[in-house]
Amino acid sequence: MNTTMLFILMLNFIGCGQASNTTAKGPTIQHVDDKQFQSKMTEKNTVVLDVRTKDEVSEGYIKGTTLFIDVNGGDFDAQIKKLDKSKTYLVYCRSGKRSMMASTVLIENGFANVFNLDGGISGYSGAIVK
Repeated sequence: MNTTMLFILMLNFIGCGQASNTTAKGPTIQHVDDKQFQSKMTEKNTVVLDVRTKDEVSEGYIKGTTLFIDVNGGDFDAQIKKLDKSKTYLVYCRSGKRSMMASTVLIENGFANVFNLDGGISGYSGAIVK
């Protein structure tokens, strides 16, 4: 095997490590399933953010949620400017669409550790507060 071929194989091997949450443009949203979400909730400096309406929240929310900001409430941008960007944010809504939108806004505003719950609370198997 020539050295060029060996070098290419080494680069491929090195490049197969864990995926990063950054790109050349900066941080990206990480999508997690409910099991990963539950695991992340136990980590230090983590905030669980529910971006649904007050009416939806009154029907139940994920146990451990500490922050409720309606992404369509009109003051979402102002509310997130008050948040600590050094923390990790686990974001969810009903099905994942609004939390994806909220996560995008967080990333655009300089938050580096943002995780979106795929499927939202509808697909969540953990404890729900009613």
